[in-house]
Amino acid sequence: MRVRDKVVVVTGAASGIGRAMALRFAEEGASGVVVADLDEAGAAGVAKEIGDRAVAVRADVSVEAEVAALTETPFGPPDLFCSNAGVIAGRGLDATAQDWSSLWAVNVQAHVYAARAVVPLMVSRGSGYLLNTCSAAGLISCPGDAPYAVTKAAAIAFAEWVSIHYAPKGVKVSVLCPQGVRTAMLERGVAEDHLTARAVGASGAILDPADVAATVVEGLAAERFHIFPHPEVADFARRKADDPDRWLAGMARFVESLA
Repeated sequence: MRVRDKVVVVTGAASGIGRAMALRFAEEGASGVVVADLDEAGAAGVAKEIGDRAVAVRADVSVEAEVAALTETPFGPPDLFCSNAGVIAGRGLDATAQDWSSLWAVNVQAHVYAARAVVPLMVSRGSGYLLNTCSAAGLISCPGDAPYAVTKAAAIAFAEWVSIHYAPKGVKVSVLCPQGVRTAMLERGVAEDHLTARAVGASGAILDPADVAATVVEGLAAERFHIFPHPEVADFARRKADDPDRWLAGMARFVESLA
């Protein structure tokens, strides 16, 4: 997947990783970039940075009709749909039913809605690409945030399912699995001295969103399913697969050390 001359949709694009990807795709020569976000003013600001090849759309990705509407762009049907929007809970067993419902809607169902909307279009023309932002948490859990860990793991499982069924029909899928990224979400956790933020800080480098976007472009060109801005995440996942009991014990010790 080369982004040049392609139509791209990015959700959660008003800030953070989504904003960085939208700007980088434009820099790479995308013919059109749909900057979608619940934050309409923020999305408009990003679209203005890009210029005539971008349009801002207010979209609540927890609403299927609003996700489906993103496929109707002024630039034509999307070649690449980046389902990037995500939310956190910051809670463990104390997470409420509403916490679980909200995170499931954005972190999982939004990917389902995107696939329902674009996969048939992509199959009909024999090509297309889905990029789902799933986080390292989907592979190696998330200290301090049970709903986030569970929903991100579910998002990866869904992306695997889509790839298995539709790659033979020309639809490629990648999951973006970064660890620590300098976003408002992480900065808020640091300010609150949250366990999740402490774990992220102790696990590796904190990347700039632009660095993540650069890795995305490279990963899409290679058409890798897993895109790892932090290469160590691949090692962590391998250790987990090789010896789950040892990995769980090590993670438990790690979490205890952060208390």
